[in-house]
Amino acid sequence: MSNNNIEQMLIDNKQEKLLNYLNSTTEANRTKIASQLNDVDWGFISYLDKEDSSSTSVISPIEATTMDDIDKKFTAYEECGIQAIKDGKLCLLLLAGGQGTRLGFDKPKGCFNVGINNDLYIFELLIEHTMDVVKKCDAWIHLYIMTSDINNKDTIEFFEAHNYFGYNKDYIHFFIQEMNPATDFNGNILLSAKDSLALSPNGNGGWFSSMNKAGLLEGIFNSNIEYINVFAVDNVLQRIADPAFLGATIMENKMCGAKVVRKANPEEKVGAMCLSNGKPHIIEYYELSEAMKNETNPDGSLVYGFGVILNYLFPISRLKDTLGESMPLHVVKKAVPYIDDAGQLVKPAEPNGYKFETLALDLIHEMDDCLVYEVDREKEFAPVKNKTGVDSVDTARDLLSKNGYIL
Repeated sequence: MSNNNIEQMLIDNKQEKLLNYLNSTTEANRTKIASQLNDVDWGFISYLDKEDSSSTSVISPIEATTMDDIDKKFTAYEECGIQAIKDGKLCLLLLAGGQGTRLGFDKPKGCFNVGINNDLYIFELLIEHTMDVVKKCDAWIHLYIMTSDINNKDTIEFFEAHNYFGYNKDYIHFFIQEMNPATDFNGNILLSAKDSLALSPNGNGGWFSSMNKAGLLEGIFNSNIEYINVFAVDNVLQRIADPAFLGATIMENKMCGAKVVRKANPEEKVGAMCLSNGKPHIIEYYELSEAMKNETNPDGSLVYGFGVILNYLFPISRLKDTLGESMPLHVVKKAVPYIDDAGQLVKPAEPNGYKFETLALDLIHEMDDCLVYEVDREKEFAPVKNKTGVDSVDTARDLLSKNGYIL
């Protein structure tokens, strides 16, 4: 793109501050930043002044398939799912773009060792869980792993060094998540270095467009694959490619599925399944009013008590339709390191700007219906988000031990 085109692009998107910087910096800095600007999706600008439309949504409870319901049909569900996997109808997506910073670890979170006396890496556990299904179905399942610019090399090298933990490497596909620029509170794009925009991953909902950009979708579209199981890296008890979950989604004729657990308490910081204007939706914990948080059913259970664990099933056919549609962006206040006017790197302790993220939960709302599939949190929900305290390495280790793992 020519300098004139870049100049016009910045003017059109109200980035005069960045334009002034480019006009005053070195040619090398200007060239590198220009190459980054060519990849920017400028749709984020329109979200800076957009009002929150959630107040127009009518939130209501959603019916869930409880563990008791599942037990009654478990054999049929599992047999259906096993056959679908044998027929090549399922692929997997691991969201693994983050670092272990909050754990005091400067490598990809999946490389973190939750063992005490034995090595037990998060990636290792997730592959082990997947291998359980591979062996049961006698069929390899394609596993796509979304990394980020900051951890892609380390992630690939880690898998190679551990021989893919026994998984068939021909069925593992790495790709890098797309990035969005961060801005200050006035909408000016920030710099992370004198020759680089302050870029951050575009959220856990951007995986399908990132797969498309990486050229991976054509192979899926031309295969037998009908469903993709999306799951997060930080739940070390995550059951992946669960045949019963897949079979239940198929047999109950639901467009998509979401694994849920009963919330530990009304204040637990997990999104809850519900309906929004009659369509499946995930409402974030901070969006629930006090009345909604504490509302109970006649049996005493919470009305909005089924918390998501970021383990979803989506139909490839519907996702294909979304490629021409824009995912909603969520504007989040963050502490963003930046280069100040004096050319010095500043690492603020408090939020100083906006990041623009897509969320996987928004894809749920694009579906006609959803199977809300309850699982046992003691067996399938051990998030590793913090170094200590709630949802920490310590609590995950306790649950791993309860499930028979030797740490």
